[in-house]
Amino acid sequence: MSTSSQTQDFIPVLLGSDVNVYGMARSFHEAYGIPSVAIGKGLLGATSNSRIVSVKVVEPNLEDDAVFCDTLIKFASRYPKEQTLLLVPCGDNYIKLLVRNQDKLRSYYRFECIDEELLMRLSIKESFYEVCTEHGFAFPKTTTCTFENYKTVELPFDFPVIIKPSNSVAYWNCKFPHKKKVFIAESKQEFDAILNAIYGSSYKDHLILQEYIPGDDSNMRVMNCYSGKDKKVKLIALGNALLEEHSPEGIGSYAAIINSVDKELSERMKNFLEDIGYIGFSNFDMKYDPRDGQYKLFEMNLRQGRSSFFVTAAGYNLAKFLVDDVIYNKPMDCVIASNKVLWSIIPKKIIFQYVKDPKVKEEAKKLIREKKFCRSLYYAPDRNIKRRIYFAKNQMSYYQKYRKYFGNKGLHE
Repeated sequence: MSTSSQTQDFIPVLLGSDVNVYGMARSFHEAYGIPSVAIGKGLLGATSNSRIVSVKVVEPNLEDDAVFCDTLIKFASRYPKEQTLLLVPCGDNYIKLLVRNQDKLRSYYRFECIDEELLMRLSIKESFYEVCTEHGFAFPKTTTCTFENYKTVELPFDFPVIIKPSNSVAYWNCKFPHKKKVFIAESKQEFDAILNAIYGSSYKDHLILQEYIPGDDSNMRVMNCYSGKDKKVKLIALGNALLEEHSPEGIGSYAAIINSVDKELSERMKNFLEDIGYIGFSNFDMKYDPRDGQYKLFEMNLRQGRSSFFVTAAGYNLAKFLVDDVIYNKPMDCVIASNKVLWSIIPKKIIFQYVKDPKVKEEAKKLIREKKFCRSLYYAPDRNIKRRIYFAKNQMSYYQKYRKYFGNKGLHE
């Protein structure tokens, strides 16, 4: 790759090639008018044929620590030493790789991240729930099982039961029929079948078993935060999910979100992040429990989420918060996002077909009428013919997925 003798303030180097990467590239393009480059394990449709992001390196073994470091160092050598390269991990594996290898990469890239000890406390669900308890956050009644005891485990709560991996990275790499990101077992028979299927694969780590919190997708909330290198929170943005994805690989991923505000929850989250000394993007999944009026935390992602573009769409550009902190060293107060927008990765027709709450539907219609509607992949400066075709196919695929999978979280198609 040829490079110009001139340098710009920074070049965003994004790790990954999925819709999360595209959302961050769009954030950089909207804020600074510059394209991003990406390094990933493979080429995906979300970032293909794009004017705003180019996947420069594809390395299938990128999750190996030695390969990761070698690939990033070689890529940095393509640029003049005075060129600032801003490194932005956009996936669980990439943030873990960066944390483990941060000392080897600091002389080549600009970035800020937490240490490995804090990463392990927050990324393994069992220890994350211990941290929640220490800081007074509620979470669903939870127990665990292991490969050694899963056939005899006793549940301290009734069915339905949520089943999900404690180690998301190891689970991502395993394979078995009808695999889903998260399962719901309605009965003991289904529970046993799911555990047999999971532990019949290469996955041998712990499983998290949780009580089911009643309510549909619209009871889900997602909170996105940015904590500066001074370990102070700079941005808090809460989203009210309208729908989640329901395909096996997409369960738990948000499909449509409207911004909302909860000042008391925001203040608690700010105190929590500052107490633990967090740095960087964070993303919290939670569900409102109508039985006691509390938000129950499910997990914390140590990165921006694939749906996090709803924050940029509302006027709080994620890239700008990162750049002002890491590149320009600007002092920033904490902003609690209050603007509203309807963000979606699915067609509008699906939203109104599957969302049950009439008040939520009406709010969505109102935002559309006010032209406060955004889809991450639908970006005017990046609408060439190939991307138009990709976007059309992407949107059409959701009709089949919702017809086939909506409400199906068991061990079957």
